[in-house]
Amino acid sequence: MSGVDWKAVRAEFPSLANRTYLNTATFGQLPARSAAAAERHFHRREKTGGLDFLDWFEDLNSIRAAAARLIGGHSDDIAFVPNAGYALSLALSAVDWQAGDEMLTLHDEFPNQLYAHAAAKGVRGVECAWHELESHVNDRTKLVAISTVNYTTGLRPDLSAVVSDLRRRGIVVYLDGTQSVGALRFDCSAVQPDFFAVDAYKWLISPNGAAFIYVHPQMRERLPPNVIGWRSDRDWRNVKALHHGTPRFGDTAEKYEPGMLAFVCLYAMQAALEIVEEIGMDAIEKRVLRLADMLRSELGQLGAEFNQPHGKCLPSQIVTACIPGADSAFLAAKLGEQKISISARRIYLRISPHFYNGEDDVARFSGALRALLSG
Repeated sequence: MSGVDWKAVRAEFPSLANRTYLNTATFGQLPARSAAAAERHFHRREKTGGLDFLDWFEDLNSIRAAAARLIGGHSDDIAFVPNAGYALSLALSAVDWQAGDEMLTLHDEFPNQLYAHAAAKGVRGVECAWHELESHVNDRTKLVAISTVNYTTGLRPDLSAVVSDLRRRGIVVYLDGTQSVGALRFDCSAVQPDFFAVDAYKWLISPNGAAFIYVHPQMRERLPPNVIGWRSDRDWRNVKALHHGTPRFGDTAEKYEPGMLAFVCLYAMQAALEIVEEIGMDAIEKRVLRLADMLRSELGQLGAEFNQPHGKCLPSQIVTACIPGADSAFLAAKLGEQKISISARRIYLRISPHFYNGEDDVARFSGALRALLSG
């Protein structure tokens, strides 16, 4: 999509009226099109009494395909899940954990990754800096879990070479794309993780309950579902005579969906995916990174200090900065009183622009921040 009308795009998001919202790393804003899709589903249920529920599953084919296109996968690779925690539990089940084994993640990671080792008894959780990851991998490392963009610092590690080396060594690789997908490009066919999870309520501008996981074909060959339900058998569509007995698993990632799904959320996500596809990921990534650069420039003029990552990294759309002598939580709260939404995470101000933001948002934020600091 060339020559994007960004004002028209912004008009798709009624919650942005009279508000400067630079906080998508906390919650993405819902497009009106998604709300309309959810409403259509409720009207459909009212009309049919829900007796056409098998057709709902057929509708998922196009949603699954759109999600796969977005991340460089195939429809067969995609399973719908309720959230990223559920997705991580699937990855944990891919390891035959033994006491003394290690799960490796990065400093300041999202709690999902930090807590996960507790699910396997006797497993040690190890945290390290990105540039030290290789030195922490050893023969007890069984799983590495990393976010494509760090929610605390905005770190965006370049995973292209690391993932293939880890998998070559027999280490399961779980990536969480929740803080990037919908804003930044990612290609599973190039990076080849074992698992790639996306909780769509942030940058993919969808409601809570809309999430999906990519499962590598080689992983699907050996990993049975870790949650069993009536759809675990490959012949689950034959509802008039469901299979009784041991489930016969299918070959696609759909086998990891044990039962009914949050259809209203998935229909809403479908509308969001349509918007993202219409604009194009190239245009979206270019816009969010440009806005992030503008924010860093404005903050730099105010004396802000930025987290400087070590190791091979890529540009990030999440801006984190601390201003010497200022309390980030206090500043975020005072800006919130002026309907300027950002976050404070640890010592940092976290500002996270999306494609529905513009230069006016950056100017209003920087002007209000200057006034607070000078007051």
